[in-house]
Amino acid sequence: MKKIVLCLALGVMSAHIATAQAKLGYINSQELLSLMPEVAQAEKDLQAFAKTYQDQLETMGKEYEKKIQEFQTQEKTMTEAVREVKIKEIQQLQERIEFTQQSAQEKVSIKKQELYKPLLEKADKAIKDVATEKKYDYIFDASAGMLLYANESDDVISLVKAKLGIK
Repeated sequence: MKKIVLCLALGVMSAHIATAQAKLGYINSQELLSLMPEVAQAEKDLQAFAKTYQDQLETMGKEYEKKIQEFQTQEKTMTEAVREVKIKEIQQLQERIEFTQQSAQEKVSIKKQELYKPLLEKADKAIKDVATEKKYDYIFDASAGMLLYANESDDVISLVKAKLGIK
């Protein structure tokens, strides 16, 4: 039993020593993305794309409000059959609005992924290039909350910005 504990302790110590010799760096990927000029254009394109859906939903909302007002003002003079038809029309319009909202959210999310994919790939390549050139063993993303402590001298954002040509 003592031999097993000794072997386990030696294994943990050797892993600790190997980690202690590793060169570590960190970067705040959110900060890096905010500095990339292409992100501003991607956001602008995404907002324009989302606005088309927003405009459509606003038009549908106005139509819904108009139908509700018409129903409320004419309800007392409607026959039961007409009242049921109008209520069904309003419900169907409400369902269409909800479906359109859900569909718009999904499409905007997909568009955002499409717009950001090349930017994320470019940043990832620059980070990997810097890590290789500067012989870093690990670079952690500080914005992902995966970092408990970091020496500021190991922040590689200035090197990655230079690689991307960002001042």
